[in-house]
Amino acid sequence: MTAGFPDPSPREKLRCLPASLRFCGRLFSEPELELLREVARDYAGLAVTEMARTVCELLDWKRANGRLKDQECRQLLERLRDGGWLTLPPVRNTGPRGPRHIPLSAASAVQARLEGSAGEFAPLELRVVESRSESQLWTELIERHHYLAHRVPVGANLRYLVYSRRSGEQLLACLLWSSPAWKMAPRDQWIGWNGEQRAQNLQLVVGHCARQLPSDWELRYGCRPLLLETLVDARRFRGTCYRAANWILVGQTQGRGRMDREHRAHGLAPKDIYLYPLCSDVRQQLRNPLTVKPLPGSDG
Repeated sequence: MTAGFPDPSPREKLRCLPASLRFCGRLFSEPELELLREVARDYAGLAVTEMARTVCELLDWKRANGRLKDQECRQLLERLRDGGWLTLPPVRNTGPRGPRHIPLSAASAVQARLEGSAGEFAPLELRVVESRSESQLWTELIERHHYLAHRVPVGANLRYLVYSRRSGEQLLACLLWSSPAWKMAPRDQWIGWNGEQRAQNLQLVVGHCARQLPSDWELRYGCRPLLLETLVDARRFRGTCYRAANWILVGQTQGRGRMDREHRAHGLAPKDIYLYPLCSDVRQQLRNPLTVKPLPGSDG
C-alpha cells in the first residue's frame, strides 16, 4: 500500500498478478506489472491516456525514434483491467457512448468512373496523411467505400491518399500501413525466426507498398522495414494483383483477428497471407540480433 491512498474496497479486490505477461512484443515481469497496478491506483485522477504515458516514461517503453508507445500501453492497461488485475477510472463523459458515428460529406461522395491501365494515370503521388482535413477525408472515404468500414488502426501506422497528377489531382485511393500481427505461423515459418528474434525484429515487418513506405516509415518511427505483409480475404478476393506483383503466398491465418485474445473467433474469417521482401537476404536479417538501430538524435 502507498501511504496516503486507501486500500481497495472489497468490491475492487484484484486477482493475483501473473509472473510475466507478453504484450505487443514486450515481456513484462511481475514487478513491472505491479508498477502498472500502482500507477492505476495512485493516479486514478488521470485520464487513461495520461496514465499510459506515465507508465511508458517509467518503463522506458518507446519506439526506435524515441516516441512513447502510449497507444499500446493503453491497450495493455485495458487488458489488465478486463482480466481483473487492476482498476481504471471510468471513461470521462466527453461525448456520446457507443460506436463512433462518422458523418459523411460531399468530399467522400462517389466520383466519376475512371477506366484505363495504371500507366495512364502515372505519375502517382502518395501523400502521407498529416493535417486534420486530410485525416477527416481519409476516414470518410474508408467509412463510405470500404466493405469493413472505418476502424481505428492498432499500433504504429501510416495513412496515405493517392492522387494522379495526370488527371488533374484526381484522388484514386486510400492506403493504410500498420504494425504487423504478433504471430502468424506461415509467415514465421517462412522467415525461420524463433520467438526471441521475432520479438526483437517484428517492427521491421509492416503492410503493403514497396517504394515510398520504407522511407516514410523510417522517418516517422525510426526503423526501416525489411518485409511487407498483407492479408487477403479469400472469400471475397483472389489476390491477383499481389501475385502479379510477385508477392509470396505463404499460407492462411487462423481467422481470429489480432485483438481476439480469448480465441473466440477461431476459424471464422481466415485470410491468405502474402509477403513481399524488400531485400534479397530478408530472412537472414530478420533472424539477426540487434537489427533495429535508432536514427541519429533519437533516445530510443
